[in-house]
Order: sequence, then C-alpha cells, then structure tokens
Amino acid sequence: MAEIANGTDDGPPEEGGLLSVGEKPDSWPVWEADCWMSPEPFDGTTVRTPGQPFPLKEEWQWEYDYHDHNRHSTLLHQTYQHGSVLLGSDRPGEYWTLVVTGPQRGRVWWLRDGCAAPYVSSPSDQPGGDFLHWVRDWHVGQGWWLAE
Repeated sequence: MAEIANGTDDGPPEEGGLLSVGEKPDSWPVWEADCWMSPEPFDGTTVRTPGQPFPLKEEWQWEYDYHDHNRHSTLLHQTYQHGSVLLGSDRPGEYWTLVVTGPQRGRVWWLRDGCAAPYVSSPSDQPGGDFLHWVRDWHVGQGWWLAE
C-alpha cells in the first residue's frame, strides 16, 4: 500500500481517494450507522489495533444477528478495530480495509452497515481480492461495488 501510493486522490471521484497509512476517513469518528446494532456505541476515536487478529474468515451479515447483542457486540467492534488498515470510504458507514493479520492477511474487506465482506472483482468471482486487484479496479472505476 505504501509503495503504490500511500495516499492519493487518483481514482473514482466519489471514493475520495486512497488514504495514507494510518489515516482515517473524515466520517470515521462521527458516523452513526442506522444498522449499527451493538449495545455499545461505535467509538471512532478509539485507537485502532492492526496488530490484533482480524476476527473474520468469511462474509458476516450481522444485521441478521440483531436479536443476540451479547453474542455479536464484541465481534462487531473487533471487525472495525482489529487487524486491518483503512484504505478509504465510499460514504459514511462504508469503509474499505486491508487485513494485515491472520488468515485473511492481504485481502481487502468492505465494512458497511450490517455486513462485512471480502472483496471480489465481480459478483461471480470467488473471493480472492488482494490489495493489488482492489486498487487496480478502484483506480479505473470498476468493481462489484459499482452495482450496489
């Protein structure tokens, strides 16, 4: 990530650019997602811990787990705070991250209201979206997120 750009405005204009390593999108400390279903509020001012293990191995749609706050609250916070660096944001509540620890290391994940999913180049692809594939797609304005 640092070798390719370490922050740039190049790419689709609605994306807002690739963040520098360690930077957070402007909306990170203040967004209030409609689907943030944790009894603990999201604290965007908390120091992120990229050295801690990223907790997910496959897509997780917590919007369907809303009935059990005790079971998913810790995992939800870890998904947003542990084991990744922030790449950028589509809009408040939707963030691209590069996983830097654990089995998903090197993969790009999309965190959004109610769901976290690994990046794939198109809806029919198998998950395999490493940073290089993601940044190439982002730079030229293609990728499955454009259909969202």
